[in-house]
Amino acid sequence: MEKIKILQLDKIAEEGLKLFGDKFEIGRDLKDPDGILVRSSRVDVDDFPSLLAVARAGAGVNSITVNKATEKGVCVFNTPGANANAVAELVFVMLGTCARNIHLGTNFCQGLSGLSNTEISTQVETQKAQFRGFELAGKTLGVIGLGKIGVIVANGGITRGMKVIGFDPYPALENIHSLSSDVILARSMKQLLSLADIISIHVPLNDKTRGLINKKLLDQFLSGTILVNFARGPIVEEEAVLAALDNGHLSNYITDFPSKETICHPRIICSPHLGASTEESEEHCASMAARELIGYFEYGTISHSVNFPTAESIPSDNVHSRLTMINRDIPGMIGFASQIIGSHEINIGSYINESNGSIGYNIIDLETEIPSRVLAEIEKNSDVIRTRLIRLA
Repeated sequence: MEKIKILQLDKIAEEGLKLFGDKFEIGRDLKDPDGILVRSSRVDVDDFPSLLAVARAGAGVNSITVNKATEKGVCVFNTPGANANAVAELVFVMLGTCARNIHLGTNFCQGLSGLSNTEISTQVETQKAQFRGFELAGKTLGVIGLGKIGVIVANGGITRGMKVIGFDPYPALENIHSLSSDVILARSMKQLLSLADIISIHVPLNDKTRGLINKKLLDQFLSGTILVNFARGPIVEEEAVLAALDNGHLSNYITDFPSKETICHPRIICSPHLGASTEESEEHCASMAARELIGYFEYGTISHSVNFPTAESIPSDNVHSRLTMINRDIPGMIGFASQIIGSHEINIGSYINESNGSIGYNIIDLETEIPSRVLAEIEKNSDVIRTRLIRLA
């Protein structure tokens, strides 16, 4: 049997790669792959004619041509929550650095190189007052976006004695259930902005959130607010942030996305995109992405896709083949597929249909072989984007 080819882009943790069994061939130079495992490289699905799925070992998928993938019936996965703890921990490391002026203090200490111990001690005692900071406890932390990361950040604020207010226009119940009962849920962005001393952003980058933090929104911040961005760089309009820093409306900007405009500003602290850069996070992301691809190729199941609906089903022992059908979400598609299969006297063991509002995904378990001419008949429908037959017997 021909192996399923998975193209590995970027360095992927071995813990994920070793999950692929003998059915798969993994490599960095594979031509025309069936699947792609990626971290940060750009993926244009037009470059891979046989591509069925892409799994990004991380949350953001802005480097993948998702709209094209949907049109071609290519499933795009991400790994939400796998790096959440790593990002949340770094948020508080950087907030503590800012609050206590650690970055300025360490630079000062390095500047004492060459002095004697007595001279160093004298300089430290006479100059340390300029690095006096403040404590996070008692401050109000506003968290915009209550996904996996946002919830951990919000809960982390509570454990540090902060008052925490969160806002998410479309909260997922599974995330909200993990939120501390001490976190106040704002009814609007305006309410959050009117109360927060520190604002941390945790929303995905898409057309709605690009430039979310702009001049109009910054004008609603309390004077002296600290802004923290460990989501994605383009969510924040840098020119507006620089202006707010220079006129004193913003106290500090902490970001994981440095640029030539931000790296030398005295009130901006940059880290070099380290949010998910921990050994544990990379292992979790790689393993989750690998399992997503394995499930999709072996059984046609979908979890954590950004463009297809979730669809999970374990085939029973009497299933010979599993047919998956990706279609535009319009009425009548279930009946259409069932009628064609039934007209050829093929028994359907089970039929699962899921939709995300634009794409319908069908898992059809068949108890006998299905001829290729039947698949061709289904594919003639202009609203069918793609079919795939997985032989299980």
